[in-house]
Amino acid sequence: MHITESMYRYAQQRIEELLPITPDDMPLEHPLMQELCIVSGIVEDYENEHCPIGKPTLGQIISDAMSDAGMTGKQLAERLGVSPSRVSDYINDRAEPTLKTCRQLCSVLNIRPYEILEESPFMVAESEMSSYGRHNMKK
Repeated sequence: MHITESMYRYAQQRIEELLPITPDDMPLEHPLMQELCIVSGIVEDYENEHCPIGKPTLGQIISDAMSDAGMTGKQLAERLGVSPSRVSDYINDRAEPTLKTCRQLCSVLNIRPYEILEESPFMVAESEMSSYGRHNMKK
């Protein structure tokens, strides 16, 4: 189904009307909750097609995490055991860190590994489970 801008605007307006009258504990089977799901889907589909938000680069992820931690590039470099210019290269997407450095970044900056590995948390969990299952099957 092609979603027009007028359909999108109507769905946005309807969401604004529905949110105050649909409490979190309302059953999904309730007609208002079903309508909210439908109009939310319309908005999401339209925005995915017309206003996509790109995935942040590794440099942006590192920069945001440094800001959240109140850490300078020099401080991060010291914690990682690399030069400040190397951290600058990471932040400006001129170089990619090694796997070891990625692990350190996750630890030091409290970044979830799947954010760096560009996988969803479900894919990481699934791959870990698969590895675990294969490992145990060999024993």
